[in-house]
Amino acid sequence: MKAQRFVIACCSMFSFASAYSPIQPRIPSRRDFLSSALAVGSAVALGDPAANAQDLPAGFRPIPRRFIAALGDPNSSQGEGAASWGIWTVDPGPRGVFLRDSRRLVKEGIGPYGWKFDEGDWWLEEHGIVMETPDFPLEAGEYIVTGGRGASSVLTISSDGQWVLQGGAKLGDVTHLPCRAARYTEKKGVNVCLPSKARMGNFPVRPGATMPEVFGCSKQDYAILFNIGVPF
Repeated sequence: MKAQRFVIACCSMFSFASAYSPIQPRIPSRRDFLSSALAVGSAVALGDPAANAQDLPAGFRPIPRRFIAALGDPNSSQGEGAASWGIWTVDPGPRGVFLRDSRRLVKEGIGPYGWKFDEGDWWLEEHGIVMETPDFPLEAGEYIVTGGRGASSVLTISSDGQWVLQGGAKLGDVTHLPCRAARYTEKKGVNVCLPSKARMGNFPVRPGATMPEVFGCSKQDYAILFNIGVPF
């Protein structure tokens, strides 16, 4: 399969972090903020079957957009280590907590919508929003992925952790550069790795840049791929 081209309206991981409240607020949908003309483009981006089923390769169906957290050489079309890749099946941005509210998150240990916070292993995105952990590992199978910059490809994940992109696409081609994400874990010999140690002045992070270091933490940057289709 040759790398195909798709138009993606926007990155949504960062769009609307929820107000941190015991009563879960209604999160405004993107369609609440788009005009009717832009809503058509948004439907394509979100994997609306009526909007883009005809654009996918034979044997694949469109799905609401999911987010794959990937590790690998951006200049490679294949590699190892996909057992350490994860996936958010729902948009984690609107369900996240801004750094300014992170002390309460640490104290209570529960984020909006009930996700659990682990102070020794947590995720942060480019606008300074603490996110829930993605599901690990990314299951073996095939995924249509894109970075919203024209290129898309079929990503194949094997049970042994091998990954391959079809059509000559490279990992960097299908990475969405505005979405930045990193995993922060406790350093050996250091017992404190907290979001409150992050410097607000380091956010937002520019597209393609690495995420900031946080005192007391080890950091692993991840590439974010949009998953917009799966096999029937």
